[in-house]
Amino acid sequence: MRALNSPAAGRTARVHRYGSTSIAAVPPRPLRQPRGAAAPRPQPLRFTRAPDHAPSDSEAANDMFCFQCEQTLHGTGCTSVPAGVCGKTVDVANLQDLLTFQLKGLCSWAHFAHGKGLATPDADSFVKAAIFSTLTNVNFDPERFRDYCTRADELARGLKAQLRAAGVEGGPAAEPLPWFDEHHPVDFSLRAALGTDAPTLEALEAFAPKVSLLARRGLMGADAATLLGLHELVAYGLRGVAAYAHHAEMLGQVDPSLDDVFEETMAFLASPASQDPGAVLGVAMRLGEANFRTMALLDRGHTTRFGHPEPSPVRLTPVVGKAILVSGHDMQDLHDLLVQTEGTGLNVYTHGEMLPAHGYPGLKKFKHLVGNYGGAWYKQKEFGEFPGAILMTTNCIMPPAAQYADRIFTTGEVGVQGSPHIHTKDYGPLIERAKQLPGFTYEPPEPKFVTTGFGHEATLGAASLVLDAIKAGELSHIFLVGGCDAPEPSRKYYTEVVKGLPRDTIVLTLGCGKYRFYDQDLGTLPNGLPRLLDMGQCNDAYSALVVATELAKALGTDVNALPLSLDISWFEQKAVAVLLTLLHLGVKNIRLGPNLPAFLTPEATALLVEAFNIMPADTKSPAAEVERMMAGIGEVGRGR
Repeated sequence: MRALNSPAAGRTARVHRYGSTSIAAVPPRPLRQPRGAAAPRPQPLRFTRAPDHAPSDSEAANDMFCFQCEQTLHGTGCTSVPAGVCGKTVDVANLQDLLTFQLKGLCSWAHFAHGKGLATPDADSFVKAAIFSTLTNVNFDPERFRDYCTRADELARGLKAQLRAAGVEGGPAAEPLPWFDEHHPVDFSLRAALGTDAPTLEALEAFAPKVSLLARRGLMGADAATLLGLHELVAYGLRGVAAYAHHAEMLGQVDPSLDDVFEETMAFLASPASQDPGAVLGVAMRLGEANFRTMALLDRGHTTRFGHPEPSPVRLTPVVGKAILVSGHDMQDLHDLLVQTEGTGLNVYTHGEMLPAHGYPGLKKFKHLVGNYGGAWYKQKEFGEFPGAILMTTNCIMPPAAQYADRIFTTGEVGVQGSPHIHTKDYGPLIERAKQLPGFTYEPPEPKFVTTGFGHEATLGAASLVLDAIKAGELSHIFLVGGCDAPEPSRKYYTEVVKGLPRDTIVLTLGCGKYRFYDQDLGTLPNGLPRLLDMGQCNDAYSALVVATELAKALGTDVNALPLSLDISWFEQKAVAVLLTLLHLGVKNIRLGPNLPAFLTPEATALLVEAFNIMPADTKSPAAEVERMMAGIGEVGRGR
């Protein structure tokens, strides 16, 4: 396993330095070429056809194509009106694809500028926010995407002007590629394409399908389905990394070398090097390394500003009083709201992935942060029952029901049509709306609590208990069960796994996946160590990795040889980023469920299985899976 403290990578000037991974070569099959294009560079690696992932003959009749999340329709892709499974309309899906297309060009210019020694802070910040806006359940507002697309065009023009003013000649090359037909991201101008300096939303919506994922999929054809899927593995992983980097930036943590990695990665997807599947996999692994550094950056932002999490009780039942509910992921937004509501008589509750806020000293010091309301992010019918105002801070929003649409507010990159958006972090309108609403008028006589706050500092502080329990035979196995949650019935598997674990085991959990079992009383080991340790949000996979690495050091082994099983649930692109980090670090034997990503063909999945022994979780047989994990059946490198 690679060292977890690898140094930050410096800036690089080219995008063609990625080496191929070890993949058996098969005879190359040419991709469809753009009109009038020269033959592509030699392609030493090519995947064979994957018919079950190929575009169908009737696909031209579809309105969109999106398969970036686990809930995608029929496990293959959301394709038509009125909306995708997440609620994203066809127009929003295509606008997100247009923005992604533009970002490949903008990032090509930013990376080129970095290679010439020029700083691009405005573009760097925008790129993170804009990429984040395309992540699942972040933004459903087409007007906001009009703003993103026009801003991307302005920044691209500005970078070209900046280079000219610095006396820099030339720029990144717009070399012909099979998946770019009439337009190429590097030399694309939105204003030129639409013939106006003030593009309307209607004009953008009419143009966007020309550069959509659906169009690109058709251009590449069935023979390149695996290559397309690997491109999307990189693009979706980058969406997750950008989300974490954006959160870190809101906490004052920025690493320019990471910004360049993000831009270099997008530039790669617009370069001839991305015709080589081995090179694409190499970029994916490097993105995993960048995500580890990004999660460390976010951890530093949280702990520097709010202190290290400490085990803390979290009330799950309401208290009497007017109320505001905060969902999403952004701790800084929560802090700002707590400051602005102090002394107003309003109580503040967390929801979903905000539950770990109660472990941070700098947040739990606010007495009016009274508890957590509801369950995982997708249970937003609970918003209709919440008798106060609601703030959505980052992703995990769903198109709101009429019952609460006028009292749910968004901020940051989040957006939905018909609900107020707070641009300036002045939460006055939200606070006033909460005062108008009834709040809770009853509280149960016997409150319920759970515990959170087992970050890496707290857990490593108990390392001696863990080691003593292992040596005494009181701890036989450690399970990491967590990640994303979603409404599929098959996810009950995770509940049954945790309920069925032997009493000489402990469970580390993080993300919304915890809601499948977070209120279970698993008790303690004989030495008093709790058997269920909530490490925090999905980005706190960083803490889990730090703990696992330190434990392996103490036992004189590596992570893969530990009595440790990773049973990970995924849903959206942050989970993809975390998975790439685990793979970059050489972690093997990961169980992934409840379904494998639709964007990876069986051929691509087989490569990851061969290299990392990724296993699909057997969601129909949780008891059998527990037995297999305890025994290490099917795993490689496990020491017993």
